[in-house]
Amino acid sequence: MSDDGEVVDPRARLDEISKAKCVKQLMSYQACVKRIEGDETGHKHCTGQYFDYWACIDKHVAPRLFKWTK
Repeated sequence: MSDDGEVVDPRARLDEISKAKCVKQLMSYQACVKRIEGDETGHKHCTGQYFDYWACIDKHVAPRLFKWTK
C-alpha cells in the first residue's frame, strides 16, 4: 500500500528489477529492430525476439510476484 492507502501493483517495480537479468534478450531484440529498420514490405518482424525478452522478464518476476499474492 502507498502512503495514501492506495493498493500498489508490485509488478512494475519487479519488471524494472528483472530487466537487468535479460540484457542478452534485449540486445537481440534491439539488433533485430535495427536490422529491419528499412523494410518497407512489412514482411520482416522481431516478434520472436520481443517475446523472448518478455518471457525472460516474466521468468524472473514470477517467483517474487507470487509471494505478494498470498
